[in-house]
Amino acid sequence: MNPSLSTRCCIVGGGPAGMMLGLLLARAGVDVIVLEKHGDFLRDFRGDTVHPSTLDVMGDLGLLDAFLARPHDKAHRLRATISGQQIGLADFSRLRTRCKFIAMVPQWEFLDFLRDEAERYPGFRLLLDTEGTGLVERDGRVVGVEVQTAGGASQIAADLVVAADGRRSVLRDAAGLTVRDIGAPIDVLWMRLPKRPGDPEGSGGYIDTGHFMATIDRNSYWQCAYVIAKGGISAIQARGLDAFRAEIAATVPPLADRVDHISSWDDVKLLSVTVDRLVQWWKPGLLCIGDAAHAMSPVGGVGINLAVQDAVATANLLGKALADRAMGAEAITPLLARVQQRREFPAKVTQAVQVAVQNRLLRPVLQSTGRSQPFSVPWVLRMAQRFPILQGIPAYAVGVGVRPERVMT
Repeated sequence: MNPSLSTRCCIVGGGPAGMMLGLLLARAGVDVIVLEKHGDFLRDFRGDTVHPSTLDVMGDLGLLDAFLARPHDKAHRLRATISGQQIGLADFSRLRTRCKFIAMVPQWEFLDFLRDEAERYPGFRLLLDTEGTGLVERDGRVVGVEVQTAGGASQIAADLVVAADGRRSVLRDAAGLTVRDIGAPIDVLWMRLPKRPGDPEGSGGYIDTGHFMATIDRNSYWQCAYVIAKGGISAIQARGLDAFRAEIAATVPPLADRVDHISSWDDVKLLSVTVDRLVQWWKPGLLCIGDAAHAMSPVGGVGINLAVQDAVATANLLGKALADRAMGAEAITPLLARVQQRREFPAKVTQAVQVAVQNRLLRPVLQSTGRSQPFSVPWVLRMAQRFPILQGIPAYAVGVGVRPERVMT
């Protein structure tokens, strides 16, 4: 093997998990390369939520004030309109965290910020337009990454490769790791609609018989997520664009006057929802984190949060060993299992809750099409309206989660 580059750690994927881990390892004195297959981070229809536990991580790094100086919105509460009735879902003001809100920030802004901070450290390199296409193995150990750039194919040698390349991870497939498909009964259609004076404030959701739409406030426009039954896109398209616009207008009456901005199916992007988890997250020389290890449902918008927590745990457990150049690659292998031991339980619990919400709320909503009665507010939400203190429970589950990580390196 004649690699053009070599590094102590090569992270494949410049999403929240990859960029946060790159920053943390560079800060710990590790020589690290992050590969991003695109030329920048500017892609729409990605998660926009930076949760209180992630904001605590930014505080640990001394970066919270600088991050919050960038444009963002604060979601102190989550609300939904169910059959025309305003319902409080979660109240983050009850949390015992540095920030008692979710910061609504376009994901590219978050990633740009992490890149800018990571580039302050001499050991950090970000290679854009560089796609990890496979693994280089020797004697049963991963020793590098096969990459594709505009200049052609090459290899990068590394003592550790971290696959953070998302739910369709090329590297986890190349490694032959076993994936457990947990299943999801939904898909999501993403679109954008313009925002106008007098629109409702903040992000929210709209639920009615047969329909569920989440609306994310992007200041000048609404990023909309319309939940459909798994595999239902063909039937929706067969009914025609006019019928689809009418569906959106009926689901979100405040935005009904602008659904004509959906001018073609090119304006509607399908997210095929997957919930799965690796049986083993690692093999010698390779570690999978974030969606590459456990693809999350969009329920609760917690995918970014879990990815960041994985990165923090990885840096806490591996940072010192990777910074010690005297420690060989073989000695790092036992630490990979410790990352999975640390992060597998939070992933399992979060996915179990997401599946419960999918099966007990979203599936019944979608299956209620054609009923004459409006969709009724679930009893647990009625209780949360009567006793608002209960809204702190979903706020903790969404905003903090199971086993939040703090920066130790």
